[in-house]
This record gives sequence, structure tokens and C-alpha cells, in this order.
Amino acid sequence: MEDRADFNRNEQVLRSIGLDVIDSYDEELEQEIDDMRLGDASVLEALGIDDDAPAGELGRRTYFRELLRLQGELVKLQDWVQRSGEKVVVIFEGRDSAGKGGVIKRITQRLNPRVCRVAALPAPNDRERTQWYFQRYVTHLPAGGEIVLFDRSWYNRAGVERVMGFCDEDQYEEFFRSVPEFERMLVRSGIRLIKYWFSITDDEQEARFLARIHDPLKQWKLSPMDVESRRRWEAYTKAKEVMLERTHIPEAPWWVVQAVDKKKARLNCISHLLGQIPYEAIPYPEVRLPPRVYNPDYIRNPVPDDMYVPERY
Repeated sequence: MEDRADFNRNEQVLRSIGLDVIDSYDEELEQEIDDMRLGDASVLEALGIDDDAPAGELGRRTYFRELLRLQGELVKLQDWVQRSGEKVVVIFEGRDSAGKGGVIKRITQRLNPRVCRVAALPAPNDRERTQWYFQRYVTHLPAGGEIVLFDRSWYNRAGVERVMGFCDEDQYEEFFRSVPEFERMLVRSGIRLIKYWFSITDDEQEARFLARIHDPLKQWKLSPMDVESRRRWEAYTKAKEVMLERTHIPEAPWWVVQAVDKKKARLNCISHLLGQIPYEAIPYPEVRLPPRVYNPDYIRNPVPDDMYVPERY
């Protein structure tokens, strides 16, 4: 029985690694294929993008089409936020390797970084450890016409700091006393606050960690803290359950994203996010390119040869 269980586990790990490779390839395609070409079935077929997938899984062609459609809606959302002066904060939390970064990347992929930016804070320095806990996060909150995506947030205290012993019991309890009122203050100030928890299974996290270990391009994603989190799976589970129970408030509820299937998680999260904000398409006047002005006495100065980047390709 143990041999059979080990065989099934190895099969799952190998399948996860294979899916991860395909996902990395698809990420490049997402960047390069434009919307018009993607709508052409013959182009999709030539690129090997079809809808063949096991029952219950999402076909790649459907994924590409839906992703680009949703990204088009995100552009409309961005324009509406900028025009209306709205302030939007979206928090992404979850276990290590749960797929938060992949969703954030797809949200920002076609947006203006001056309107939609990501806040991914490092560990606090010595000075920040003496500040009011929320102080370093406040500086990243949006002004009017901005969207901020927190790749982890003040909920570090309820998760990694709790599990790894980086905060004491008094700091932990003070966080839970403060955070509901802190978030209510944000909402009263006019900020739209949306919170997502990305949920994956024990087996899926292990498979993703192993995929990162064996992929030189992704090993940087696996920090010593991530490795230690694997050993403390149950402690993180208990911390997550307490966090969701004590911070799920009407003004800023938690939304759980089932994230075992990365592609479904991205589409589901983006679609849900769009549904949380009453945006509408902003009409813009037609853009007309003015005629180029030519001055007969203008002479372009030559660029020295040693300033050019060598053309090796």
C-alpha cells in the first residue's frame, strides 16, 4: 500500500512540474499574442493552443480568450478609477506558492503602472519594528485615481509572524483588536478594500515546491522561510483559520480563491474583482495623429559608433 501511495504521489509531483512548465510557456505567449490574432482559430492551432484537457480542467484556448477578455475589462476599470478618483486596495494572502503572484501579474500585465501598482514589502528593518505596526503599510495606500495590490499585507502578523514567533502574544492580540477598526477607517475614508485568500492543498504545495527546486529559473522563489513553512503546515492552517474568523468583517470581508488549478484561480479571481467595483467604460474622443512637421534646415547629428549596443543577434 505504501509503495502504491508513493507511486501516486510521485505521479502527482511529475504532473505538477509538467503543468508548471506549460504555464511558464503560456506566460510568454500572454505577453506576445495580441487580441486580434488570438481570436483567429487557425493562429491558435498553429501555436498548439487548443482546448484539449482532462474532464474538469480548463482548456488552454478557453483560458487565453477569457484572460484577454478580462484584461480588457481591467483596462476599463483602470480608466474608470482614474477618471472617478476612486481609491482601490486589493489584498492577496495565502500560503507560499499558492499563486498570488501569478494573479497579480495577470492583473497588472496590461495596465498603467502609474495607476495600478504592487506593494510587496520586505521584512521590516530595525526602525520599522519600533513603529506603529500599520505605519509602513499606510505609506503605500492609494491616492485618488489609484489601485494598489498588496502582495501580502498587514496580515503578516496573523500568519508568518505568529507561526515563526516573530511577534509575542500581546502584539498578536493587539493586531486583532486593531485591524477591524483600521480597515473600517480605510473604508470610511473612501478606500474600496477587497481581501483574497488563496487556498491550495497540502499535496499541491509540496508539488509546487518540488517544481521550484528543480527549475533553475524559479529557485529564487523558494526562500528559507518558504521551506520552513512546509514543515509547519498545520501551524499555518490554525493561524489562517483564526485570522479569517477574527477579521472577516462586513466592511471588508474575506474571499477564498480555490487555487489548486492556477489558470482557473486567475480567471475566477479577476472576474470576481471586476464584479466588486461598479466601473463603466469611459468614452474618449477619437485620437487623430497630427501631421509631421519637417524643417528643411534640420540636420540630424550622427551617433558615435561606440555608443551602439553590439548587435550579437
